[in-house]
Amino acid sequence: QGRLVESGGGLVQPGGSLRLSCVASGFTMNHYAIAWFRQAPGKEREGVSCISRDPYYADSVKGRFTISRDDREKSVYLQMTDLRPEDTATYYCAAEVTPCHTIKQIATWRGYWGTGTQVTVSS
Repeated sequence: QGRLVESGGGLVQPGGSLRLSCVASGFTMNHYAIAWFRQAPGKEREGVSCISRDPYYADSVKGRFTISRDDREKSVYLQMTDLRPEDTATYYCAAEVTPCHTIKQIATWRGYWGTGTQVTVSS
């Protein structure tokens, strides 16, 4: 059965950096787009970034976050820099056979989901 496991979250000061990892097992990852979503308390889950052949970013993180994938290692990474308090959220990775622009329509992502890793940006 397919599974995604996130790691790398933590507490960081504004302006700091974190690197999130998402490791896949139980399915052929290179057939899927892999995306990062996030959900802050009291807010809806939103798409942050996605990678299929090319990366895709939400406007709120463009220029600050970089997504990459290593299909041999069955891993996807999200390098986050210049972190802001508004980036505080639980970050989830997800896998689906869909174009990356669909991270704007979360209902499209019905495939595999991880359980999340907490990112807190605070001084």
